[in-house]
Amino acid sequence: MTHVERDRGRARIRGGAEAAATALAAYIEAQGLKRSRQRELVADAFFAMRGHVSVEELVLRARRRDPRVSVATVYRTVKVLVESGVASARQFGDGQTRYEAAAGREHHDHLICTTCGEIEEFADEQIEALQALVARRHGFEIESHKLELYGRCSGCRRGTRDEAKP
Repeated sequence: MTHVERDRGRARIRGGAEAAATALAAYIEAQGLKRSRQRELVADAFFAMRGHVSVEELVLRARRRDPRVSVATVYRTVKVLVESGVASARQFGDGQTRYEAAAGREHHDHLICTTCGEIEEFADEQIEALQALVARRHGFEIESHKLELYGRCSGCRRGTRDEAKP
């Protein structure tokens, strides 16, 4: 990846986070919810984290900025993030819900390593076209879908990963 591609990716993420923050603020106002400094801190921490974030990881990140942030505040904030559509809740078979930013993101699917827990995102036009074809053949209209492939990543297959993710 060149530095130009990296910079474009960072700009897309910043733009997506700004759009998500705007959408979240509009949702909070429309629902008559109160704005709080801690809720904003948790939301900012979430948008600063990339990937698939657990509540525990988000609590640790938020507490670096304010040690008084409670686990309950993080759970309530994550619930609002999902309800407002700026985050998605995902289950990857390990019993833990993870959250990822949803606003302004293209559809993607996931490769999940069952050994180390690594989650890799991918998009493939051929897979999307095949899913649409299968749906049409069955007279089915797709509203949404998730594709998750479970197996072992190349590092775990080679034995170069030191330990599983917690």
